Amino acid sequence: MANVINTDVLVVGGGLAGIVTALELVRAGRDVTLVDRDQPERFGGLALWAFGGMALIDTPLQRKMGIADSPERALRDWIRFGELDVDDEHSLAWAKYYVEHARGEVHDWLKNEGIQFMPAVNWVERGRYGEGNSVPRYHVVYGTSRELIRVLVAALHAANGDNRLTLLHQHSITALQQVGDIVSGAIGVNDQTGETVYFNASAVVIATGGLNGNHEQVRANWPKNRSMPTAMLNGAHPLANGNLHRHVEKILGGHVVNAGEMWNYAAGFPHPFPHFKGHGLSTIPCKSALWLDHTGKRIGPQPLVTGFDTHWLCQRVAEQPKPWTWHLLNWRIAIKEFAISGAEHNQRIRDKQFVRFVLETLFGNHRLVRQMARESPHFLVADTLCELANKMNVLTQSLDVDAAQLQATADEFDANFSPAGKLANDDQIRRILHARLWGPDRLRTCKPLPLQKPGSGPFIAIHMQFISRKSLGGLRTDLHSRVLRSGNQPIHGLYCVGEAAGFGGGGCHGKRSLEGTFLPSCIMTARAAARAILAK
Repeated sequence: MANVINTDVLVVGGGLAGIVTALELVRAGRDVTLVDRDQPERFGGLALWAFGGMALIDTPLQRKMGIADSPERALRDWIRFGELDVDDEHSLAWAKYYVEHARGEVHDWLKNEGIQFMPAVNWVERGRYGEGNSVPRYHVVYGTSRELIRVLVAALHAANGDNRLTLLHQHSITALQQVGDIVSGAIGVNDQTGETVYFNASAVVIATGGLNGNHEQVRANWPKNRSMPTAMLNGAHPLANGNLHRHVEKILGGHVVNAGEMWNYAAGFPHPFPHFKGHGLSTIPCKSALWLDHTGKRIGPQPLVTGFDTHWLCQRVAEQPKPWTWHLLNWRIAIKEFAISGAEHNQRIRDKQFVRFVLETLFGNHRLVRQMARESPHFLVADTLCELANKMNVLTQSLDVDAAQLQATADEFDANFSPAGKLANDDQIRRILHARLWGPDRLRTCKPLPLQKPGSGPFIAIHMQFISRKSLGGLRTDLHSRVLRSGNQPIHGLYCVGEAAGFGGGGCHGKRSLEGTFLPSCIMTARAAARAILAK
């Protein structure tokens, strides 16, 4: 006999957007059933693993650091850098809503929930020509996104004093149900027992994430006018496959828009202890590392430097003839600049060890560099460039890297620091010097020096690969997070939040993110859905 569950609201997906939606509704006295495909210990989705950076506008911390920001300035940056189509009314509406309400609906709300931020604002995605973030906006959750999830899950359970919440892990939704033109619930399955479960609900909220965990979908939706890498790692949630998107589109008449727009990363390597097949770690590439092609030549003519335009970096890497690149650096650079995105490898911030974090920032994170040298075959260390070239070829089972070429690449860069090189015109050095003008970046970015400067070794080569991450497109929604069908008419009873909605409207970022806009978008779209449901 099938199981039947009656509830006021069915939330599908246990990531940040689903948790916030459920929290707001349970606090308001609604019966909520939250269905999540993953295991209980992974409740929180991709946010459980994320770093916790948030792009916030005109915050007290910005003002304290002398940063003059405003919603108007942020929207100008957003539209210009994201190449957002201003005729896409719903995406534009969500972009405007974000910059106008991120301070109150995210920053202030989280502070009230007990979340703290690191005492510095970072400057990311500046744009190659200054068209990105015109001021620093990147706030980091103290404790990383894992702390964010821990606090909100605790709040969800605390709000459930009268047992209005039903949590079902390892359950999948296979179809939505309708009565007339109103969504009235869903059909699901217990993934452990195979039992069919029927959910009757007056509202259904889709919070299933994007489609980038399914590389077949990534490739199927890849823009035809952009180069696609022949191979890529998975940095998305492995259960984010877009199945419910397609069901809503085919059966209910919803629209998946901007599916080809994605926020991927150009510099990842396989997780030494993968949590799932193809699991990749996304690095925060070292600004001072030389970014090389598969032969050991520096990619140019404009060198690849992180922190300015991730979308452009991805395009350049995707154009390479082989599905990997190399980062060439030394130990001096690595201990100051090398980092891996996410909670797992940012122990000091994650575990709130602030003093140790400061010490590692000032004196170098030897711990992480040694860990990767020990654990990852893609993180190569050698005393000489010739030895390093041999290790690079052994790893790729090729003879692609000629030791003489690698030496010539290093020599050509180091010539910038010779007495005759004072008039050198190297764009990477210019960008590094510009980055170091901002205090927090100065702490994490080396002063430009020769790669082969005595005492800076040993040398390091990191075997980097393209890594999928987030979907920038999704189901078309309005500012109430209602899913829209043709004619901009809402599908009654159906809502979509977070990445599944393209972070609002079906693609509020356009082609690029100002970075750190994803977690706040999940919170804002979730709170909008909850308000709309409560207003019915």
